[in-house]
Amino acid sequence: VPRLGVELAFRIDGLSMLFCLLISCIGVMVMLYTSGYFKTHADQGRLQWLLLAFMLAMIGVVTADNVILLFIFWELTTITSFLLVGFDHENRKARRAALQALLVTGAGGLLLLLGLILLAEVVGSYRLSDIVASAELIKNHSSYEPILVLILLGAFTKSAQFPFHFWLPNAMAAPSPVSAYLHSATMVKAGIYLLARLQPSLGGTDMWFYTLSIVGAITAVWASIMALRQTDLKLMLAWTTVMALGTLTLFLGSDVRIAALAAMTFLLVHAFYKCALFLVIGNVDYATGTREVDRLGGLMRVLPITAIVAAAAGFSMAGFP
Repeated sequence: VPRLGVELAFRIDGLSMLFCLLISCIGVMVMLYTSGYFKTHADQGRLQWLLLAFMLAMIGVVTADNVILLFIFWELTTITSFLLVGFDHENRKARRAALQALLVTGAGGLLLLLGLILLAEVVGSYRLSDIVASAELIKNHSSYEPILVLILLGAFTKSAQFPFHFWLPNAMAAPSPVSAYLHSATMVKAGIYLLARLQPSLGGTDMWFYTLSIVGAITAVWASIMALRQTDLKLMLAWTTVMALGTLTLFLGSDVRIAALAAMTFLLVHAFYKCALFLVIGNVDYATGTREVDRLGGLMRVLPITAIVAAAAGFSMAGFP
């Protein structure tokens, strides 16, 4: 739509390639796991198609070089995640969690659209690469503050930052493979991707630094406390995911190179260990019928391979080599 500045423009650089590899590699592993986990489930085909649709939408988000195209893919991830979280649609809790996630992330998406359009109008181009290259123009413009607020609200709702953090633990009503994919490696990292992508053009100001540092720190500390209070293994992991997202936001608040490097390293490591741990819990739930810590014990004897994977992922989470 050339008159509106909308075009199918895609661009791959180091940042988008990192996300593409995470989305596709972990996506394929989760889909293989799903084929066994839902072997006898009548709706396995529907789940696999939804996972594939989500994967393509997420790849679109991280490769789009047009802000309107980015928004379209952003909302496609919202819609597909709604269908995935509410996969067990006969379960009232799953329906409610899916609707809550849709409303929070969908509302944030609309604010993001407004911010992206304002940003594009200031620069005079809807190309994301042109926007990233126009840092001085954006930071010195009178619309910088409202643009930053709108874009941060969009990113914070997607990445479950305080005070929008509540939807992610509630979304654990989704099946374990869905949780492993959406809530560790991909969807919740979309907001982090957006912050990292726009850091060169919007970052480096006091408003950016203090907002991301304070919100990220509050999210990380609060989520850590909440994780320690859980008895459901999946909820425990969900809160540690919120903690990780808060830490990533905290890192991206700084424009020092080492902070960006730390953020990308942690993002990569977190995706792998957290996905593995969600799938481990899927195994435990499948084998025992419960995820409650106080009802579990002695599983090393009956699930030795799962126990080894859990130990390896746990050591990775704790920062061991």
